[in-house]
Amino acid sequence: MTSLEKSPWEVVQLPTEATVLDISFVSKDHGWLTGARSTLMETFDGGKTWEPRTLDLGDTVYRFDSISFSGDEGWIVGAPSILLHTENAGQSWSRIPLSAKLPGNPLMVVASGPHTAEMTTNVGAIYKTEDDGRNWNATVQEAFGVLRSVNRSPEGKYVAVSSRGSFYSIWNPGEVSWDPHNRNNSRRVQNMGFDPQGHLWMLARGGQIQFSNDSNEWDEAITPDRSVSVGLLDLAFRTPEEIWVAGGSGNLLCSLDGGKTWLKDRSTADIPSNFYRVLFQSPDQGFVLGQSGALLRYVG
Repeated sequence: MTSLEKSPWEVVQLPTEATVLDISFVSKDHGWLTGARSTLMETFDGGKTWEPRTLDLGDTVYRFDSISFSGDEGWIVGAPSILLHTENAGQSWSRIPLSAKLPGNPLMVVASGPHTAEMTTNVGAIYKTEDDGRNWNATVQEAFGVLRSVNRSPEGKYVAVSSRGSFYSIWNPGEVSWDPHNRNNSRRVQNMGFDPQGHLWMLARGGQIQFSNDSNEWDEAITPDRSVSVGLLDLAFRTPEEIWVAGGSGNLLCSLDGGKTWLKDRSTADIPSNFYRVLFQSPDQGFVLGQSGALLRYVG
């Protein structure tokens, strides 16, 4: 496979061996990072360096799965079931009680405006609050089972993959239930999400990638790198044409032409980590997140 001439990523040394799970920024320079083992870190230089932060949450060790900011207001969710909220850019965090009847554990949270957020659980229930988390209204009436992954488009659409990767479901704002779909070939689905135009992308076992088109049909599946044994685990668009895909064993692939051809970033091959997430806050600010404290920062 053709190699990328020069890597646009640099390794960030984190003071943790925990798996890094999510990043969100208050401003271009001020951001927060969450992870396993109650990992919570703060940066004031755009992600070049991170400082650990400790919250008084008792003896329980949490997995902080998701963090999201809208202005100075931020949210964290994780497991065992926990919801944290800040209104001052993280200077202080308050714990918001969750109902014992909540189906599943909170898996993803999206800050969507002042006092407003959407929370998704690991069984597909979606809730919305407009009063700082004091009350939550179910936007999806019925959960559909344990999720492998869930992603949300900027327009508020969701796509979720079942725990075994055998089917996926789509939810559109205003609907009362998920719309299930069988996978389109024999390979189990690893992850799904949305491109900048709102079309779906899919990663399947064996390093397979598929994109949907304007007719809501799937284009032919491609396998950019057949040597990826652990698989491709996440995908993100830096621009409408530049795509990055992260995977197991330090694999990092990119396409500069919307997915037609692919290049391999071999600078990460010696990093002893699986890369679970790749995300971009903007075209010039992005990160790759992995296990054992692995973190890459986009430097262009």
